[in-house]
Parts: sequence; C-alpha cells; structure tokens
Amino acid sequence: MAMRGGNRGGGRPVDPNSYEQVIQIKRVSKKTKGGSLVSFAALVVTGDKKGMVGLGLGKAPNVADAIKKAVRLANRNLVKIPVVKGTIPYQVNEKFGAAHIILKPAPSGTGIIAGGSIRAIVEAAGVTDVVSKILGTNNKLSNSYATFKALKSVETLSQKHDYLKKYQAENAP
Repeated sequence: MAMRGGNRGGGRPVDPNSYEQVIQIKRVSKKTKGGSLVSFAALVVTGDKKGMVGLGLGKAPNVADAIKKAVRLANRNLVKIPVVKGTIPYQVNEKFGAAHIILKPAPSGTGIIAGGSIRAIVEAAGVTDVVSKILGTNNKLSNSYATFKALKSVETLSQKHDYLKKYQAENAP
C-alpha cells in the first residue's frame, strides 16, 4: 500500500480509491502586540468518485499542516450524493452568502462544464456530466460551500417518495 510522505518512511496510508484536491491555499496574517502572526488556510475536497464527497477548511501555522487538517475535516464531513448515469438527477439552485450556484444535469458525453471550485467538488463526487454556472461572487470558499450545500440537497425520487409516505403515515387521522 502506498504511503503519503514519499521515501521518508512516515506518513499515513493512502486509500487507492480516495481522491483529494486542494482548491485554495490562503496566507492569513494577524496583527498582534509583538508583530504579525502568519498562518495558512487550506480548502480541500475529498471523495471516492462514486457518490461520496467531503469539504474541509484547515488552518495552521504552515501549509502542510493546514492541508492535513483540511483533509481530516473533509473526510469527517463526507456525504452521499445520488449519481444517476454519471449526472445529478435534477437541476439545483443554491445560495450561500453572496454565492449563487446553478447545477444542471447533462446528457452522457457532455463532460463537466464548470468553473474551478465547482469542477473539483463535482469531480470528487464522481459526476461525469454536468453543466453549472456561478452567479454572485468569485470567492472560491463561498462557491465551494454553495456547491457542497447544493449537492447535499439532491435526493433521489425514491427518497422523496419514502419521506412523503412517512409524513402521510404520521399525520393520518
């Protein structure tokens, strides 16, 4: 099994089915009494390309630790997304802060037509055909969270049917 950390001996085992991608690394500085304190924030998406995807934001004094923390948080935050024939079941519009995301299902062979942060998240989820549009802000963090929220809200028709049956059974006279 491959190990993260190269030939240095350490590192954690890498799952061959897992996929992780760094979306953004930001250098953050804070003014303190003794000068300025510099740290880094890393936004990472993980997934298995079979419908599971997670998003994590890690902050640490150096880049490597920030990425490690973000990966750990993303793996803790995994959600299952219904992928039907390589695309999402229906169109989703989602808003998060100033970001507004539109995700549309696409016919087979279309590919991923999406901007940076949406492309990374949708790829990690295992969606191969989707059309998307970012409206509002260019902020990668907001767009990533909006995309993740949109994918979390997608349900299959069978799930909706089950919820409806359960609701009707509870509220029946």
